[in-house]
Amino acid sequence: MELGLQGRVALVAAASKGLGKAVAVGLAREGARVSIFSRHEQLIATAADEIRTATGAEVLAQAADVTSEDDLQRVVRTTLDRFGRIDILFNNAGGPPPGLFEEFDDAAWQQAYELNLLSVVRLTRLALPSMQRSGWGRIINSTSIAVRQPIPGLILSNSIRSAVVGLAKTLSDEVARHGITVNNLAPGRIHTERIDELDQARAARQRRSLEGVRQEAERSIPMGRYGRPEEYAAAAVFLASEQASYITGVTLVVDGGLVRASL
Repeated sequence: MELGLQGRVALVAAASKGLGKAVAVGLAREGARVSIFSRHEQLIATAADEIRTATGAEVLAQAADVTSEDDLQRVVRTTLDRFGRIDILFNNAGGPPPGLFEEFDDAAWQQAYELNLLSVVRLTRLALPSMQRSGWGRIINSTSIAVRQPIPGLILSNSIRSAVVGLAKTLSDEVARHGITVNNLAPGRIHTERIDELDQARAARQRRSLEGVRQEAERSIPMGRYGRPEEYAAAAVFLASEQASYITGVTLVVDGGLVRASL
């Protein structure tokens, strides 16, 4: 299948590792030019070198904090200066800390809001004009299966990420006439450092072994295993493609069947 991504320009947030890096690699393999950023200068530079080596793609790497409006403005401006446009935006950020309701004060809620909702609002606002000018665009938000089935002990993520889904559905109506789609990808237990951290936190909270926690989690997944980052990235690449031009306003779950809801 020809995905129509050759020469497209993709901006991928939090791409030094994990899901963001996997998505950047997937897009680059299909011929897209990629602009990537994360907070850690050395890690993002290393990721860029690895993507270039693996794919031969043109890669722009920048150090930037997704919670900083000034940093996001710089990232978008530099991307436009280098490539002339932005066709694909992959909104992504690390998740807020695990914990129970009574453990979080106003500052923790504000930080989660800025990390996982306001960052999406800001980056989308900055990238949209380029897409509107060209009459083509793909906005993909990385969320969580928590938007379909809340996860115990993740009240910050369960709450804030659900707001991203509401934003995306509403925005998809507003920008469809410009040839722009807006969708969400909701990963389940995809094996990244984030999942390792959550497993470790659960093991500590329940006073259990890490191996026991992981085995229990795998038994709860119909496919019997954690997903691979490249499996998640494949879904993102399809949503970014020309072939997904009539798919907008949806939340696609990538979880090996973990979520039990039928819709």
